[in-house]
Amino acid sequence: MGRYKDAWRRSIEEPAGFWGEAAGAISWDREPTVVLDDSSAPFFRWFPDGQLNTCFNAVDRHVADGRGEQAALIYDSPVTGTTATYSFAELQDQVARAAGALRALGVERGDRVIIYMPMVPEAVVAMLACARIGAVHSVVFGGFAPHELALRIEDAKPKVVVSASCGIEAGRVILYKPLVDAAIEESAHKPQHCVVLQRPQAEAGLVTGRDVDWAAATSAATPVDCEPVHATDPLYILYTSGTTGRPKGVVRDNGGHAVALRWSMDQIYDTHPGEVFWAASDVGWVVGHSYIVYAPLLAGCTTVLYEGKPVGTPDAGAFWRVISQHRVKTLFTAPTGFRAIKRDDPKGALLAGYDMSNFRYLFLAGERLDPETYTWASQLLGVPVVDHWWQTETGWPIAANLMGMEPMPPKPGSATVPVPGYDVRILDVDGKEVPAGTEGAIMIRTPLPPGTLTTLWGRDDAFVASYMSEVPGYYLTGDGGHFDEDGYLFVMGRVDDVINVAGHRLSTGEMEEIIAGHPDVAECAVIGVFDDLKGQVPRGFAVLKAGVDRDPEIIAAELVERVRSQIGAVASLRRVDVVAALPKTRSGKILRKTMRAIADGVDEPIPSTIDDASVLEKLQPILRGS
Repeated sequence: MGRYKDAWRRSIEEPAGFWGEAAGAISWDREPTVVLDDSSAPFFRWFPDGQLNTCFNAVDRHVADGRGEQAALIYDSPVTGTTATYSFAELQDQVARAAGALRALGVERGDRVIIYMPMVPEAVVAMLACARIGAVHSVVFGGFAPHELALRIEDAKPKVVVSASCGIEAGRVILYKPLVDAAIEESAHKPQHCVVLQRPQAEAGLVTGRDVDWAAATSAATPVDCEPVHATDPLYILYTSGTTGRPKGVVRDNGGHAVALRWSMDQIYDTHPGEVFWAASDVGWVVGHSYIVYAPLLAGCTTVLYEGKPVGTPDAGAFWRVISQHRVKTLFTAPTGFRAIKRDDPKGALLAGYDMSNFRYLFLAGERLDPETYTWASQLLGVPVVDHWWQTETGWPIAANLMGMEPMPPKPGSATVPVPGYDVRILDVDGKEVPAGTEGAIMIRTPLPPGTLTTLWGRDDAFVASYMSEVPGYYLTGDGGHFDEDGYLFVMGRVDDVINVAGHRLSTGEMEEIIAGHPDVAECAVIGVFDDLKGQVPRGFAVLKAGVDRDPEIIAAELVERVRSQIGAVASLRRVDVVAALPKTRSGKILRKTMRAIADGVDEPIPSTIDDASVLEKLQPILRGS
């Protein structure tokens, strides 16, 4: 770990020197002379006197450097049977025209624009167009319910909403425009205009005087140049999922964001100009912001925008087809996607016939990567499978195996080591650091590195209360875990996923690892439910792999025995239910909190981010114990 240790140590002891050098990879309109302003902690500011434009660095710079004909964006949509490639020069023209259209609608530097779109190139164009003129975009996941969209409209107070007539998923068309209309009707704040991309699958009616057709507006627009902004000016607001009441809008700045993401492409993902990077996520989530749009383009890579699913569009070989067809070097997705592939094609038979010779890395994040899925993917693909950990709030990885700096031997279940810039500590309930091997709350000593959240939109007090007040001088991640003797970090899940059974603190994540290790299990979840005697007891739920025809009751008994034998009777796991599916958000996260609430008889609202409400409906009688 020599090179890594030196880099990490310097980033913590000399952050100004470390990140000042990293800033050299960015084109500045005014070079910063100050790297870190810590005078108003916990509100730290990176490169406060610098000026730049994020869109210039992501698009125009590469054209100026003579790579205008290189592919910048590959659009692959199995749900519409469409593929298209945009060079940097073509992307520059489209973004400049979209920026001109926004400017013609009165959008100026600092104004907010909400983007509510499916996975289409125009979503990327709209984001970059906002960055081009210094407007602040807030992408809301396409298909969000009107009430949730209305809350975000009220909070961000956008001058313009950019949307599409519809989104498309396997087997269904989702009408977006009625959702937008209902949200604007509900919201106290009324945007001046709504720009609508008409898709041929379902055209939308436009409101006279308010609504504008995307194609007409952009074709008539005068292209505009990039406008320099302060490094500390906000680039975007991203609302965290699962919020209730007033949503929490994470604010990302321009300068620190560009420096950190550009650095991460080299040092973490080992992906460089001209190579193809694919983040199989959605632009509505933080992964989409960071690693579909900004980071690959800042690094001069080709990025893939995929409008499809890991399975069902058309089958569990969809990912292999995209990797082969577009010569993808690096794939970044969520473990849920690979569990779905493993469930439908457990032997990986669909991989045969695809040319994977350019494929080098699989990065997984967004939820805990169970060792079973890690092993399956590693053996099937024969490339490094890199578990890494980060959050919406941080915007880029907190812990990872840094493939571009110093690859390390992987340990299944571990996100490897803290990334330079992140001073990660494990603290007990009294805020004291615990020794290796001891579980506790994962905290990060401030200042956080560039690219992380600077505050919550319009809510400095909530920023401090939510993240910076638990232990002074530390950022609260909300996750629990431990370091091992080699300095590897194991993230075991949210702190509220640590249950207390008769005074014993037990990790449901550890139990999930054991259950997932059973050869018949595709995916699983363990939750803590109320118990009169012990306070809480764990309950397990397992989805079996395709083709398993053994008696589910026998398998369930085996799973209970596995946990008891590997953790001990103290685990108190006495029940595992074999179910057809687990309820998830559209981003693939299992709704453990909702499952816990239902099991405990709490009236928990169904999250608007749920992917398929019928899965939860079928599970409710089991959760309630009937």
